[in-house]
Amino acid sequence: MLRLEGVSKSFNHLGNLIEVLKGINIVIEAGDSLAIMGASGVGKSTLLNIMGSLEAPTEGTVTFGDQNVYEMDEAILCRLRTRKIGFVFQFHHLLPEFSALENTMMPALIARYSKREAEEMAMDVLEKVGLKRRLNHRAGELSGGEQQRVAIARALTMSPRLILADEPTGNLDWVTGQEIADLLLSLNIKEKVAMVIATHNSRLAEKMSRQMEIVDGQIR
Repeated sequence: MLRLEGVSKSFNHLGNLIEVLKGINIVIEAGDSLAIMGASGVGKSTLLNIMGSLEAPTEGTVTFGDQNVYEMDEAILCRLRTRKIGFVFQFHHLLPEFSALENTMMPALIARYSKREAEEMAMDVLEKVGLKRRLNHRAGELSGGEQQRVAIARALTMSPRLILADEPTGNLDWVTGQEIADLLLSLNIKEKVAMVIATHNSRLAEKMSRQMEIVDGQIR
């Protein structure tokens, strides 16, 4: 489903070339679960951004299905990003003035579904993540774990084929982090959604079917 071939990423900082990623090769199949580990600053987030079409590589190709992601027309790329890929971040980025339901509806509204359709889609995924009784609570009225569940629901609203999660338990206490880890694994198994998670959490990584580590810009 997703293939990275020879992906490298470098930055020029004050005249110095900084190589973050060097010749990364990864294949993600439908229903896969992959943990990407490594020390802070090694390029885990950069790699997820490249996978998710948010940041172009310096070299190499990223193929989703049979299409080269970074050769797509911008409108087609936006459609891919909106409908096929879901993003979960360490900081949930919920809109504080909106309810759990309204936050979860956003991807469908952006994709120009009607309000009624978007509500139905959002209610369905919020039930799946255990928030059926918290639909109308604003973000500030939810616990940290509940807010992250809303963020996961939002990522699932469009029934994506791939979830990219960047330190999804990093801002949570240990118990809540374990609950979120179990939820992600359950969604991967039940919904058959491919999942790539960048994490420092070894317990979460062990739950994934594969683990990789970035060391000196390369996968090990």
